[in-house]
Amino acid sequence: MTILRTTSLGALLAVVLVLPAFGQGGVDRIDSNTKRIPLHTVIPEYPEVARRDRVEGSVQVCFNISRSGFPRRIAVRHSTSRLFEKIAKKAVRQSTWQPLADNEQESGIKACRTFRFSLVPVTRDEPD
Repeated sequence: MTILRTTSLGALLAVVLVLPAFGQGGVDRIDSNTKRIPLHTVIPEYPEVARRDRVEGSVQVCFNISRSGFPRRIAVRHSTSRLFEKIAKKAVRQSTWQPLADNEQESGIKACRTFRFSLVPVTRDEPD
């Protein structure tokens, strides 16, 4: 009886702690082919307006990485909704990459980062 009660309590806690995270939506990051090593990657938070209106989409932000590892000339290349553009550019602006050594050449002119904003549906069992 105690084992059953403990297991049920553990399952209930798992549901209570995990379910709110599903309603928040998620943001995935995809990098272009750059050999620069990210040191600090900022993932944007799902905009509240987009979550409320159930808007999903993606934004591709392209930029140059300076020799010191900071993004420069940040611009939106493609976007499915303007709701995500400002926050995606801000996330890239706050990210950093490993600086180049004095004798290293830059591996590419531009790098791009795509953020996919998607809402994860919550599935619930119907009561009998």
